[in-house]
Amino acid sequence: MRSVSSPTIVDARINALLQRCAREVNEGLLPSCQVAIGFEGELIAREAFGTADHDTTYCLFSATKAFVAAAFWQLISEGVVDPTSPVATHLDVFDDDDKRAITVEQVMLHSSGFPHAPLGPPAWDSSPTRREAMSRWRLNWEPGTRYEYHPTSAHWVLAEIMIEVTGNDYRDEVAARVTSPLGLPRILGITPTTQTAAELVLTGEVAGPDELEAAFGVRELPANEVTDDVLLRFNSPEVMELGVPGGGGWGRATDLALFYQGLLHNPGELWEPNLLADVTGRVRNRMPDPMGVPANRSLGLVLAGSDGHSHLRGMGRTLSAEAFGHNGAGGQIAWADPATGLSVGYTTNGLDRHQIRQPRRTTSIASLAGLCTTPLD
Repeated sequence: MRSVSSPTIVDARINALLQRCAREVNEGLLPSCQVAIGFEGELIAREAFGTADHDTTYCLFSATKAFVAAAFWQLISEGVVDPTSPVATHLDVFDDDDKRAITVEQVMLHSSGFPHAPLGPPAWDSSPTRREAMSRWRLNWEPGTRYEYHPTSAHWVLAEIMIEVTGNDYRDEVAARVTSPLGLPRILGITPTTQTAAELVLTGEVAGPDELEAAFGVRELPANEVTDDVLLRFNSPEVMELGVPGGGGWGRATDLALFYQGLLHNPGELWEPNLLADVTGRVRNRMPDPMGVPANRSLGLVLAGSDGHSHLRGMGRTLSAEAFGHNGAGGQIAWADPATGLSVGYTTNGLDRHQIRQPRRTTSIASLAGLCTTPLD
């Protein structure tokens, strides 16, 4: 029988990753960034570049979604929430002809049909006003028939279900169920005075139509709610304290790397093992996005997959098909790879407006991170 060796860290590759992360900061394109690598339940490397140190926090944007999902998985295991049940089981504002058929699973898979449903200030300030806004939502398509990323609307629904079934604030539930047991700081509902937050700034220039056509085959990218003005809104102390569940978490690259180590190792069986295996390994949504790329989504995460599109899902070109994670707007990177035991967190406060350069940076950094250890034999 062939012996199975453990993966080993390759220092030269970690150095290459760190140099790559520093490049745009040194060139003046990004004001700062952090990167952290996790392995065997611990950090093996971390670095901060530019106007930041290791304690600086960054807006995680949609990398926040995985933390909210992680709390939700526990509710599923406890039998409090059934993902196949209608959202209306928990929220009566969904009990109308238009929304009654939507299931919790469809919300978690971004196939529920309300990708652009509006919910901003001041309606998002309280649970009653959020639910009143939801009562006025209308669907763009029949639930479960299409996939389009729901930047914020889906996770507001999950937050309200969490409030309904626990009787507690969703921000407190995420802290009590996920970050605190993992020894991590609170990420949602942050008081700005308690931390040094990296101010979000716009950098670079918008790609031209010819560049977009050469890279993506279209002269204009599909519009969505993730605009420059919306992203900069997250600098506001009020928005930071609110803790938008689909993108308003604040934390460090180390928090992302260690969170995903938690998903790899499940300390103290924080999550029921069979369910954890499902959410980190089972693709439930392969429907194409508006650009034609299959979603490859589980209940709350994105899986790299073996179809050659892992780099389009933010996980570079060197990870295994089993890698899973959830990145965020502006180039935030967060994933784990069971084949190597690696996890990575990358955060920046530079919102690069160039729609080609930013995803290519993500591909480059993620690919280098995936090579920092040898794979299991």
